Amino acid sequence: MKPIRIFWLILCVAGVILPMRYFLPWLQANDWNIGAMIDAWHVNDASSGLVWDLTVAAITLTVWVIYESVKTRNWTGLIAIPATYFIGVSLGLPLYLFLRSR
Repeated sequence: MKPIRIFWLILCVAGVILPMRYFLPWLQANDWNIGAMIDAWHVNDASSGLVWDLTVAAITLTVWVIYESVKTRNWTGLIAIPATYFIGVSLGLPLYLFLRSR
């Protein structure tokens, strides 16, 4: 395996562990209330700005993945879309780059 692919995999692991390290305990302490988590994301202007930054990044990544998948007929990359929305851009982007770098 090429070193860049190993790097993408390391970022995938970090992209799951780092956000979930905070999200899972918070969700557990708040009875798995997703609505409360979304409310917490908008508790101040700084966190709202970060939410919008990540939202635009996720939409951009989604459009890019779909465009390239249709263009190259490589459907494997589409797995990065649910990874992006269920975990985050921190997993979706390095996962797509890993899959694309074959």
